[in-house]
Amino acid sequence: MAALLRRSLPPDQDAYGWELKWDGVRAIAYVEGGSLRLMSRNDKDITRSYPELAALARMLPRPAILDGEIVTLRDGRPSFATLQRRMHVQHPGTRLVASVPVQYYLFDLLHLGDESLLARPYTERRDRLDGLGVDRAPVRVPPWWRGDGETVFSVGQAQGLEGVIGKPLRSRYHPGRRGPWIKVKNVRHQEVVVAGWMPGAGRRADMIGSLVLGVHDDGRLRYAGNVGTGFTEAELRDLAVRLAPLARDEDPFDPPVPRDVARRARWVRPELVGEVAFGEWTPDGILRHPSWRGLRTDKRPEDVHREDPG
Repeated sequence: MAALLRRSLPPDQDAYGWELKWDGVRAIAYVEGGSLRLMSRNDKDITRSYPELAALARMLPRPAILDGEIVTLRDGRPSFATLQRRMHVQHPGTRLVASVPVQYYLFDLLHLGDESLLARPYTERRDRLDGLGVDRAPVRVPPWWRGDGETVFSVGQAQGLEGVIGKPLRSRYHPGRRGPWIKVKNVRHQEVVVAGWMPGAGRRADMIGSLVLGVHDDGRLRYAGNVGTGFTEAELRDLAVRLAPLARDEDPFDPPVPRDVARRARWVRPELVGEVAFGEWTPDGILRHPSWRGLRTDKRPEDVHREDPG
């Protein structure tokens, strides 16, 4: 279940339960027979990438399905940049697990034993989750607050967090649906499809200078601009390796990109998904001042659409 982006908090804040928005990777946990299976939003099995989270299965004597976010903390706050070091590694060694530990922030309980909780109201699911007694490392059950979204939003803003999630108190859980949950962000992020790259100049003369980005709209891939900041050299080298086998000759956009972009671009099959922070959308649909945040291996290219607040 996903949340709709809203430009501001709703007038009926008291009708919602409010949670802080964690900057990580969404994962559904299936616990049964003392074992754990973690599935990403695009239905990839990511269990082996986070071996320390197997502790959750040892905490639960009954089968369960739970929803939550895998995060890595830096200076006490979730850091998506730090999480990048884990989310692309299928079999992390003990050294990487120790140096970049993850935590699993649980915020919903969907099934327990033989009982489905999907039709139960949000408040009951949260009460049942709180009663499981699994709030111990590396698993956490963050608090939620009834009403007063402004205070929760202000606290998140002061702590440098991404924003808040509002969930109607009586809402059931709808797998695969966006809404009636809502999200209000402190900063703007957008998932993007990598459709090409531009050669660098100066100290990046032998590297990628910028990525050519797109989003899907009515079944077509639309050009959304270029991003050339926010990368580390290690990320640029990794991207070069990933993009090399995806090379193609044709512009994948509909309509085609502007001529000044087409002259220099090196096209790739639009299969990689990333995320950028940005200022705003221009009137012609281009991301203003985008900055690269990292790859999103948990997202499918066809699911990347322009996300505008309602």
